[in-house]
Amino acid sequence: MTVEFTLDRVEFVALNGGPQFKFTEAISFNVNCETQEEIDYFWEKLSADGGSTGPCGWLKDKFGLSWQVSPVVLGDMLSDPDPAAAGRVMNAMMEMNKFDIATLKKTAMSS
Repeated sequence: MTVEFTLDRVEFVALNGGPQFKFTEAISFNVNCETQEEIDYFWEKLSADGGSTGPCGWLKDKFGLSWQVSPVVLGDMLSDPDPAAAGRVMNAMMEMNKFDIATLKKTAMSS
């Protein structure tokens, strides 16, 4: 009925609550990626075999569990002291499904 597992040095316990308890977006995991290659890898693997992709780096795996695959640098870009740059990044991010680091960086630097 239960399983214990560790993700990124964080311990979890999961309980099989039966078919009446489904995954919802209220429970999700975030995968912080250093490179575009990491984003591409996790995006492909987590959405494979019946998963689905969505906006702003969100996807669901084949079990219906929600994940956000995002670049570590996104936080820095969104908190840029230049509000115009941060706004451009926010707008670009809202238009993306899978995050593209190069596009986000280019958007942050454009005027």
